[in-house]
Amino acid sequence: MRIRSDSFDHEGRIPAEFAMGAPDGFGGNRNPHLAWDDVPDGTRSFALLCIDTDAPTDASLAGKEGVEIPVAHPRGDFVHWVAADISVDTRDIAAGAVSDGVAKGGKAADANSGLREGLNDYTGWFAGNADLAGDYHGYDGPYPPPNDLRVHRYFFRVFALDVPELALPASFTAADVFRAMHGHVLAEAATYGTYTLNEKAGG
Repeated sequence: MRIRSDSFDHEGRIPAEFAMGAPDGFGGNRNPHLAWDDVPDGTRSFALLCIDTDAPTDASLAGKEGVEIPVAHPRGDFVHWVAADISVDTRDIAAGAVSDGVAKGGKAADANSGLREGLNDYTGWFAGNADLAGDYHGYDGPYPPPNDLRVHRYFFRVFALDVPELALPASFTAADVFRAMHGHVLAEAATYGTYTLNEKAGG
């Protein structure tokens, strides 16, 4: 199975159009175009994830004045998009189809998108912010710390599954999807783009 995007090149920079954060404030926060093919026989649905694998593990350093987060700082995952029960007939998602702009205070899943979308990690990140706190469903794009010296990588992963739907709670996370699809994955394809808000960030 293969996955590609018309919105960014594999291993290339993701445009600010598809990011939550931009150098001068908020970006366009549109979901990028994605398409996949060479689907294995027996596929009955798909799951989709977008994960930043370069998130600093010490969140208190993000944006801290006078501090630069070194490249060698320990990293963890930050989930930007989780969707499940995607129809077996779906082979692409148009740019801006499920996210087009920043929704402060949370964002409900689009019932008409054809995707069953879960909570991304901005839900926890903004939990203590009176202006931004809420449940963030669906896609919300890159917003790496502007004081981070590492260029972040955003992996878009699509999974072909042998079941038409996953056993998930009404409000679910990426961890719930990983547990539910265990033993049901026929194939996986991935691509990634990069993003930074630090002009001094290296590779």
